[in-house]
Amino acid sequence: MDYKQSGVDIDAGNEVVRRIRSLAKGTFTPGVLSQIGSFGGLFSLSSTPMRDPVLVASADGVGTKLRVAFMTGIHNTVGRDLVNHCVNDILVQGALPLFFLDYLATGRLDPDVAVRIVEGLSEGCRENGCALLGGETAEMPGFYADGEYDVAGFIVGAVERAHLIDGRTISSGDVLIGLPSSGLHTNGYSLARRVAFEVAGLNVNDMVPELGTTIGDALLRPHRSYLPVIRPLLGRGLVKGMAHITGGGITDNLPRILPEGCGAVVDRNAWEVPAVFNWLQRQGGVPDDDMLRTFNMGIGLIVISARNDADAVIGTLAGAGESGARRIGEIQDGVGVRYA
Repeated sequence: MDYKQSGVDIDAGNEVVRRIRSLAKGTFTPGVLSQIGSFGGLFSLSSTPMRDPVLVASADGVGTKLRVAFMTGIHNTVGRDLVNHCVNDILVQGALPLFFLDYLATGRLDPDVAVRIVEGLSEGCRENGCALLGGETAEMPGFYADGEYDVAGFIVGAVERAHLIDGRTISSGDVLIGLPSSGLHTNGYSLARRVAFEVAGLNVNDMVPELGTTIGDALLRPHRSYLPVIRPLLGRGLVKGMAHITGGGITDNLPRILPEGCGAVVDRNAWEVPAVFNWLQRQGGVPDDDMLRTFNMGIGLIVISARNDADAVIGTLAGAGESGARRIGEIQDGVGVRYA
């Protein structure tokens, strides 16, 4: 008995590293001081123009959206999902991404699948100006079913201390500006999969006329990065706070950035809920409250500004290519989120 016979193929792992080296190198920025394969990734903060940089870090996964990737055999989009999710998580505090690391774990390493995942990671990093600095690929026989894997991401960014966005100045009367999502992003897939594949009895390749595409493609739409449209707002003092609308929806994510004594009123008629959410709710008979706490419902990011600055924020977003930004509510004295 040798290691390969026990389920771990070291040669396959080395082949993956060889094939992804060029993908990662294509994301390198001036701050990168190491190469893929080093024990640790090196990054120089002197590559940033910041005088007093604050590092902002986050970690996340793709969740059970991966099940849809397994079912469709499409593996080159979940990497973009992961990078964009992590970018948004630090962006809401005003940080720009510096570098990203990934962790890929599987029962049996398939080099072709692993490379497709990293293709998505590298594409996401390039789009966000973020270096794919390194990562880990773990082959764990007996731990994951054949053909399954999990992938997680770790991001580090930086923001000038004076431009840190922490929500502390948010007060009653401030305006909520919602930015549209591209779909489910990376949350609510346990419910969405059950509705689509168990209740509705669909196959991933089945067309849903109401959605204009297959259910598989609708559920695999990549998580959107808001960095390109938010970047022009950073450092201008127009933004008091931002919330990335992930698991928990607006209901649970918006209060995370509100000071004590502040609540929010959200106008549900201020935007058109995308068809995929209406379809899931109708097919599954999902109550309104569950929909609002499970999905983003078409709003992927919320920007909070003073009422007098709201037009300038929306105008800046429009100038950056975001035509869908709109006022969706306001801050009021109280606790939590109330829908009107």
